[in-house]
Formats: sequence, C-alpha cells, structure tokens
Amino acid sequence: MGILNVTPDSFSDGGRHRRVDVAVAAALQMQADGAAIIDIGGESTRPYSDVVDCQEEIARVLPVIEQLSGQLTIPISVDTSKAEVAKRALDAGAEIINDVTGLEGDPSMGELARERGVGVCVMHMRGTPQTMQDDPRYEDVVAEIERYLQERLRCCERIGIRRDRVCLDPGIGFGKTHQHNLMLLRATRRFVQLGSPLLIGHSRKGFIGNRIGDKNADRTAGTLGVSLAMAVAGAQVIRVHDVKPTVDALTLFEASGGLD
Repeated sequence: MGILNVTPDSFSDGGRHRRVDVAVAAALQMQADGAAIIDIGGESTRPYSDVVDCQEEIARVLPVIEQLSGQLTIPISVDTSKAEVAKRALDAGAEIINDVTGLEGDPSMGELARERGVGVCVMHMRGTPQTMQDDPRYEDVVAEIERYLQERLRCCERIGIRRDRVCLDPGIGFGKTHQHNLMLLRATRRFVQLGSPLLIGHSRKGFIGNRIGDKNADRTAGTLGVSLAMAVAGAQVIRVHDVKPTVDALTLFEASGGLD
C-alpha cells in the first residue's frame, strides 16, 4: 500500500503532494513501482495534528481521486474517519475506506461501508491524534489490542460488513510508546491468526529513529527492515511511503529464500 498524503502537515511528506498534478504523478509512479493499493489521505493523523474541516478534506482528496480513478489499474483507498469524505471518495472511484478510528469516529461510517460493499481497514488508536501520545499506558499492550481488533471484527460482522472485506491494523504509532510499537510488531503472528488480512503501517515512524539511536537519521533502511520482518510474520498489507525500495527488497528477499 503506497502512501499518498495530500496534506500540508503530515509528519514525513507534508506538503509534497498538495498540487493535484504532482499527487497524480506520484500515485502513477507508485503503481509503476509495484504498489498494489494507493492510500490517499487529506488529514494528517500525526501526533498533535490539527483537525481538518470536512469540506477542506474533501477539497484535498477529491480532485486527486477523480483524476486517478480513470488511470490507475489498482484500487484506491481513502484514509479518512469522516463518512461524508468517504462517501464522496467512493463516488469518485475509491474502493477501500482506511479509518484510523476503527469505524468508531463517525457513527455513519460502518453503515456506509456496508451499503457500498467496499473494503475497510479498521485500526486501533488510543484517544485521538491530538491526545494519543499523552502518556499511553497498557497493562498488556498485545492482549488489549488483540481483544480490540477481535471486537471490531465482530462489530463489522454484526452490521453486515463481510469478514472478507475487513482488514485489521494494530495502529503502530497511534497511542503507543516506542517499546509498545516493537512489542506489537513482534506479535504480528498473533494478529494474523485473527483471520482477517493484517495491515502494518510502520513507515518512517519515530520508533525507528529511537531504535537506531538517531531521531534525525534517514529511516528508509529501518522501514525496510521492519517490512521484511512483517512479510515473514504473515502481514498481508505493508503500508509505506517508499514503494520501489520496499518492492525491490521483498522481491529479492523472497527470491533468496526469505519467505520459504
């Protein structure tokens, strides 16, 4: 899953794709580089980010999706927690809703997903982007998030969203410490066993800089290391900024026996 943020303030690439033509070209390049899904977001969810008005978020993502829907041959995902944004994006050609609130932020989101029969990515987040990094604590971070994802999967089934339409995401970096993130990554096989595709969104996040001992270092190599570990552990969707290095690394990893 290639990340396309059409925002001014995303933590890693904010402002880079604000122009529609630049965003469209970037998405087409990601497809050429081997991406299987393009995930388009118009509201940053970095820690302490500002909330974006619904109409502003629509104005950011809609022109990009409208142009790409006739050019891409792979699915478009819209990264939003607002049902109205998701509805407009689906009308324009998106096929997946990627909701960091696990379909809990907007009471209309679940019904929209059911009515349209689209894919949904359901993520765990403690609090909101504005509060999630305020001293996050868990008694057992792996067990608590495993239970949460199980509950969200059951909730999706109760409202009529088919299990094969649901992708689960433990929410790396969303209301977790650096150590929590590493514990969750090491528990990926447990989450895979929940029976739905698993999405891991670790790309360029702060725990990588923390682990290598330099928060200002380039995080590409660290991101690749996690991506390979996630492939071995069975994660089906790896959400990254750098598509080509990831695809190349996975291709050679598999060719040399890494996934045997």
